[in-house]
Amino acid sequence: MRKPRLHLTGASCSGVSTLAAELAARLGVPQIDVDDHYWLPTDPPYTEKRPPEGRVALIQARQAAADGWVLAGSLLGWGDALVEGVDLIVFLDTPTPVRLRRLDRREAERHGARIRPGGDMHEAHLAFRDWASRYDDPNFSGRNRAGHERWLGARSAPVLRLTGEGPVEALADRVQAEGRWGA
Repeated sequence: MRKPRLHLTGASCSGVSTLAAELAARLGVPQIDVDDHYWLPTDPPYTEKRPPEGRVALIQARQAAADGWVLAGSLLGWGDALVEGVDLIVFLDTPTPVRLRRLDRREAERHGARIRPGGDMHEAHLAFRDWASRYDDPNFSGRNRAGHERWLGARSAPVLRLTGEGPVEALADRVQAEGRWGA
């Protein structure tokens, strides 16, 4: 029997990567993080995007090499082919204040003094924080809820909507129960 193929998505810092790691471990499948393929390796990081066809090719190669997988991240506007044949799409909805606290904590852990005033990544951090804070604005040109809702509505796979708050173990239990992959 084929292992599950899951796609997890939501706003930045909604808990997608954390839940994906938990599910991948439980299900014995690889976690494929979109950001690892979306961005070219640079220092400072996250400054140069890989061309869409390159992202798709890299992710498709990872998918093809595995019986099942958990794909984590947003594919809006470029990655529809990556969810063809997916068993379940999980959309995490997490309140903006919670997401921004997570973002600040994660960025401080990853980049330390580089994101503080005077650091070489300070301005980029502030811009990223502003970008992430605008997810609920339907007129925002970046990734936003309205775009995600349109994208989800166009998918043929079932969509499970969860709040990104609460224990990751409980969220993983819900996903496994939905897909009947044993909890």
